[in-house]
Amino acid sequence: MTRKLMTVLIPGLFVLSSLATAQQTFSVKPLVEKKVTELPSGDLFWRIETFDSKEQAQTAAGPLGLVAEFEGKVWLFELGHAGQASKGGKKVAEIGPLPRVNAEQYLLRINEAGGPPGSVTQVHTHPGSEAFYVLAGELTQKTPQGVARVSAGQTMVGHAGDVPMEVSSSGSAELKEFALFVVDATKPFSSPAKLN
Repeated sequence: MTRKLMTVLIPGLFVLSSLATAQQTFSVKPLVEKKVTELPSGDLFWRIETFDSKEQAQTAAGPLGLVAEFEGKVWLFELGHAGQASKGGKKVAEIGPLPRVNAEQYLLRINEAGGPPGSVTQVHTHPGSEAFYVLAGELTQKTPQGVARVSAGQTMVGHAGDVPMEVSSSGSAELKEFALFVVDATKPFSSPAKLN
C-alpha cells in the first residue's frame, strides 16, 4: 500500500494526518495567549505552576502571566526571571534561559500539543523562542543542529527564532505537552520550512 500524507494548515493549528490504515495525527492547539510590548531585561525563564482555582491563579499572575485550565488543573505560565515563585502556587517546572527575540510587540502563547506514537508535525519555523514541558509520552525535536528527546516531567529550551524544526511523538505512549512561545507578534506565528 502506498502511504499518502495529508497536511492541513489552520492558523495556530498544525495537523499532520496519515491516510494509511492507522491514522496518526499530531495536534497543536492554542491554549492561552497575550500580546505585550515589553519584556524584562536579562535572562528569561518560563515558570509553570498549578493552583487550586482559576481565581487564585489570576490573582497571582503578573503582567507576563497566562492562566489556563487543562485536564482538570489550573495552570499559570509566567515569563520572568529564574527562581521566582507565585503566592499559593505549586511549582511544576522552570524552563530557561530562553533565546531572546527583539520586536516591537511580543506574542506569549501556550499551545497544548501531542499525538500517538509516530505522529509528526510538518517542518516549520517560529519568529522567536519555543520551550517544551512534557506531560506524558516522549517528544523528539529535530533541527539542523541535531535531535533532542524529552520524556514526561522533563523540559527543553528550543532554539532561537527561524530555526527549522520537526516535532514528533517518539515514545511508546501518547505524547501530551505544552509548547511555550515568546515570538515577534508582527510576523506569522509559524511558517513552512525545510530541514537541510
